[in-house]
Amino acid sequence: MMYRTVGFGTRSRNLKPWMIAVLIVLSLTVVAVTIGLLVHFLVFDPQINNNFGQSNTYQLKDLRETTENLVDEIFIDSAWKKNYIKNQVVRLTPEEDGVKVDVIMVFQFPSTEQRAVREKKIQSILNQKIRNLRALPINASSVQVNGCGKRVVPLNVNRIASGVIAPKAAWPWQASLQYDNIHQCGATLISNTWLVTAAHCFQKYKNPHQWTVSFGTKINPPLMKRNVRRFIIHEKYRSAAREYDIAVVQVSSRVTFSDDIRQICLPEASASFQPNLTVHITGFGALYYGGESQNDLREARVKIISDDVCKQPQVYGNDIKPGMFCAGYMEGIYDACRGDSGGPLVTRDLKDTWYLIGIVSWGDNCGQKDKPGVYTQVTYYRNWIASKTGI
Repeated sequence: MMYRTVGFGTRSRNLKPWMIAVLIVLSLTVVAVTIGLLVHFLVFDPQINNNFGQSNTYQLKDLRETTENLVDEIFIDSAWKKNYIKNQVVRLTPEEDGVKVDVIMVFQFPSTEQRAVREKKIQSILNQKIRNLRALPINASSVQVNGCGKRVVPLNVNRIASGVIAPKAAWPWQASLQYDNIHQCGATLISNTWLVTAAHCFQKYKNPHQWTVSFGTKINPPLMKRNVRRFIIHEKYRSAAREYDIAVVQVSSRVTFSDDIRQICLPEASASFQPNLTVHITGFGALYYGGESQNDLREARVKIISDDVCKQPQVYGNDIKPGMFCAGYMEGIYDACRGDSGGPLVTRDLKDTWYLIGIVSWGDNCGQKDKPGVYTQVTYYRNWIASKTGI
């Protein structure tokens, strides 16, 4: 058994550079029974029962769906329909005098348009539309821009014929963790100050001040570099074991986002990803067992492997614990390898928003038959990540 990092590939074509994604998080707080979204729903939607205070599961579900439909109507029927992508209610919190609704909305804007201008436009149309619906005006302080999970280089959907070097800006959340300026592990950017990686990356070198993080598709020269302020290893991780192989890293100064450097989205703890789902791995690791790390970022497309298959005696048996999953191919081919540890395994939704669902952790050899890569399951540790980073 050895710990991992990556060598692989997929091709990409150029996307129009004026398109970027902006994630707008709006907290719509209803402060009285007679105002806000709740009143709109209770007065105009007979499907919603007026004793919502009981937090009935079906009422919450109806309110969630009605809220999402309302937001869709607001933007689809406006001049913004070409910019609007989708919305999702992520939290409904019943309160004494109403309900608090947290909504995520995704838009696309010209990259030349300043963030403040985008926020002002969104506030303007929401205030106008929601005022017409007799709902609660939006508090300007609740609008935040957080463009996660978007890349300017679209993915070529053709099957990979061989591992290839990743195109520039293809995986803008990928980072290289370096000790004394030598690449050790991969990491994934989840905000402008925090990254996620594997705990075992720090089992030998524990002084954060000798670690740095570089960004871009090449280690040398790096596109951007930051010193490490601190890293937090999962409290239950033990170097002799393989469980709890997760850590978060805080850099000393904020990362400047661009088309080449951008954070990925984190899935909800309740999210699930089914076997045979196509996912992507990236890293600067060796191309074969015993090889050296690479200067150029490489990428590969693999498949999630079911626990039933991965726990077979000839595969990994009882070594697969909760919080782990396998991905790759049973016949070998593409796999993470030495130097890829801590790096991302990602997937995308129907709107081309990318999510981190796995962290390169361990495996036998590299690309060996019946020995796929084993990954730390991000959803399993989602609440732990939030508790340490606030993300």
